[in-house]
Amino acid sequence: PLLGAKVLPGETDFALPGPLPFMLSRSYNSWQTRTPAPVGIFGPGWKAPFDIRLQLRDDELIINDDGGRSIHFEPLLPGETAFSRSESLWLARGGVAKLHESNVLHVLWQALPEDLRLSPHLYLATSSAQGPWWILGWSERVPGENEALPAPLPPYRVLTGLADRFGRTQIFHREADGESAGNITAVTDGAGRRFRLRLTTQAQRAKAARKQATASGISAPEYPQTMPVSGYGADSGIRLEAVWLTHDPAYPDNLPALPLVRYTYTPRGELSVVYDRSGTPVRSFTYDDKHPGRMTAHQYAGRPQTAYRYDASGRMTEQHNPAGLSYRYEYEKNVITVTDSLNRREVLHTEGEGGLKRVIKEEKADGSTITREFDNAGRLVAQTDAAGRKTEFRLNIGSGNVTEIVAPDGRNVRFSYNDQRQLISTTGTDGLRSQQAFDDRGRLTQEKSRHGDITRYFYDGPHSELPSAIEDTTGSRKQMTWSRYGQLLTLTDCSGYQTRYEYNRFGQVTAIHREEGLSQYRAYDERGRLVSQKDAAGHETRYEYSMAGDLTTVTHPDGSRQTTKYDSTGHPVSTTGGGLTRQMEYDAAGRVTRLINENGASTSFTYDLPDRLAQETGFDGRTQRYHYSITGQLVRSEDESLVTLWHYDASGRLTHRTVNDEPAEQWQYNERGWLTETSHLSDGHRVAVQYEYDKQGRMNLERQTVQHPETGELLWQHVTRHDYPQGLATRTTPDNLPTVEWLTYGSGYLAGMKLGETPLIEFTRDRLHREIQRTSGAYEQNTLYGATGQLLSHTFSDPVLNREYGYNDNGQLVRIRGTHQEEDYRYDGAGRLISARHNDLRRRYATDPAGNRVTDREQYPALPPVWRNNRIGEDVQYFYHHDEHGRLAEKDERRIRDGGSHSHHYHYDNQHRLSHYRCEQQGGTLLESRYLYDPLGRRI
Repeated sequence: PLLGAKVLPGETDFALPGPLPFMLSRSYNSWQTRTPAPVGIFGPGWKAPFDIRLQLRDDELIINDDGGRSIHFEPLLPGETAFSRSESLWLARGGVAKLHESNVLHVLWQALPEDLRLSPHLYLATSSAQGPWWILGWSERVPGENEALPAPLPPYRVLTGLADRFGRTQIFHREADGESAGNITAVTDGAGRRFRLRLTTQAQRAKAARKQATASGISAPEYPQTMPVSGYGADSGIRLEAVWLTHDPAYPDNLPALPLVRYTYTPRGELSVVYDRSGTPVRSFTYDDKHPGRMTAHQYAGRPQTAYRYDASGRMTEQHNPAGLSYRYEYEKNVITVTDSLNRREVLHTEGEGGLKRVIKEEKADGSTITREFDNAGRLVAQTDAAGRKTEFRLNIGSGNVTEIVAPDGRNVRFSYNDQRQLISTTGTDGLRSQQAFDDRGRLTQEKSRHGDITRYFYDGPHSELPSAIEDTTGSRKQMTWSRYGQLLTLTDCSGYQTRYEYNRFGQVTAIHREEGLSQYRAYDERGRLVSQKDAAGHETRYEYSMAGDLTTVTHPDGSRQTTKYDSTGHPVSTTGGGLTRQMEYDAAGRVTRLINENGASTSFTYDLPDRLAQETGFDGRTQRYHYSITGQLVRSEDESLVTLWHYDASGRLTHRTVNDEPAEQWQYNERGWLTETSHLSDGHRVAVQYEYDKQGRMNLERQTVQHPETGELLWQHVTRHDYPQGLATRTTPDNLPTVEWLTYGSGYLAGMKLGETPLIEFTRDRLHREIQRTSGAYEQNTLYGATGQLLSHTFSDPVLNREYGYNDNGQLVRIRGTHQEEDYRYDGAGRLISARHNDLRRRYATDPAGNRVTDREQYPALPPVWRNNRIGEDVQYFYHHDEHGRLAEKDERRIRDGGSHSHHYHYDNQHRLSHYRCEQQGGTLLESRYLYDPLGRRI
């Protein structure tokens, strides 16, 4: 809202894959620049990617880009280049065969055809030293009868094509004569596809409207003979009606019967409706009656309409969303106030004018403030958060690339770039460096991670953009082949095993063929939505959608269905499967406020002003609250009676926690910022885990210690060491034990295991690297898989242990067969296990609608059928008692024993881990256990 404009960023209407693809998108900006280009083919306010125009003036050059901006440059001599630091855009003028090597564009310049480089009448623009170039030329036209020849070139340039660093081009074919002269009527993309753009004039649209009205028996709307003055530039009335794919090298005999996209317009030539390739209207727009081109509403298919209001100067003042947040905008000099429909207010303080206007201070709704500093090109150089902590961004004065980020604690991250302004190294605050290398065409050839792992990339030839092989740090290489459209066709792994991919003309995957006969097939509807997925065994899952594109129904292979309903904004409000329904509710900001389970019980959520979770009350009534610092860090959490305070250092790292004012976990870091120790009290004992690292920053030693609660004496410790041969964590040495070594092949697939020098186990794998055999001495286990990849059988050196497995159409395990074993499993419509049979013993598993375990209603009708609070209170064997956190605190037997029933008591630490168990009978302790944990939650 900095300029008060209504902006819709690029909306893509279609995009087919390939090099330099023709991606047709639209962007809207209600702002009217002082130096506009003529109205484009989508009407006033709208721009297409090819609506780039260069105005040639005596004292300056002005680029009108596809975002509606006007970017100003000084005039250029032949062979000169200029760089806009505020917009990060280069403009070059032809007329020389080579640029000087000191010019960052000299490599990209040489990728252009010689005739383009040598023409002083051509201009070229790019936003990257890796391209592509925007070629700004002129439209050839048929001269008039009395026109002197040669005709002078126009005082502007238009986009005639794109050219990349690999010599590929995208060509915009402009009409040379007639009513559409100078407009693009065809496009040839970088892969050789050809598209036809059907254009219409105002008169043609008026005639079509009259014809349609006559056929419908209604009066036709009035079409003005001349286009109204809109303030968006001169308007010829030429509009894009449809785009057809007319040639596709990969599918020459199977072209689409319908256009890829179609558009209709209001009588004033404003874009009204967008139709997708199925002919479905997917977008619609409404405009101000008094101000042509000023958008007052827009709508997505199946969604409510969003409306806008403007003040007398054309600034947007209101945005109304009937099913979401609405906003009001107030403007003062260098101050913009934004208030939403929840009455949350933010104030933006700005500095600069036009395209250099920046927000230098942001006052949030919660009272926090963020300030920013910019250089004279409008680039961010510093930001101070609500706590007064300042982060600096140091830039290369010429390129604008960030070379260093200095954190509030003084630690920094440094970045280095090559001559082509590609990032080649990043040095973190800990001194570790990652690096990238590129060839002379700007292609990535090597990556070195912070830990020293090296990945190399190889290409088939100088004109190949995509890698043909990738070699990882182990030296293993995988190979790829690509279609002419840049789609992965085959991936061959380090063992020579291959995965193949198939696509439709729109670039969507239709089949994946893996080794061992595993295939997956996908089908799409005419709108490009996935409607079917089928495996090699013919098991099919089908998908259905609403007009808005929301997934409404999933039909599983066995015919069972899961349905989802949505509100008008697209939030799922209920999901039903197997006759059971879960529901969700939302507030105006789209935040989940209530979950209602299948029992009708609910969990509720509330939020603070910046949309952070502030309170959660569960199905069982347990309430948890969260409090944050002014910078958004969690500083206090409440879980019923447990109050936890979280503390951080100047670098934002967690240092310690307290629970109910008692010390809990502590974290310590070294000078490089690596965690060296974490500790806490467990049943009064100080338990710690300490870490050491190698020079690559990999953890190579972990030490667990337990100290006496009173004396601090070391009671127990365990040290584990780790090694990384070939960059893989394959060697572990526990205390007082030989080294455990995991033997791998290729990129790290497990082949075996050794304890010291003694082989323990060996694995044989299939062409998908799945285990098919393991041997250990005389022991042998063989594994067989089915056509869908599921486990079919295990056979052992001892046949008594053999097993076979069976599944239903949904992939659930339903049968296990062995020499002396028969097991069967059944599931309900929601996919829950309801019975299991082991030989002659059958067990039934009953649940309430929310999935809580209940007793069999036929056998025990007196017991509760539903646990609405998700806490099971009793079953056939026990009574259960829970504490305020929902933890099982006591379990009492129903049965009467000699000497009295048993009572089980459970106690927990502040992280809800079991710390003390006691079994009692008549008040006497029969069994007692205590448990210690390290700070990571591992029982020791």
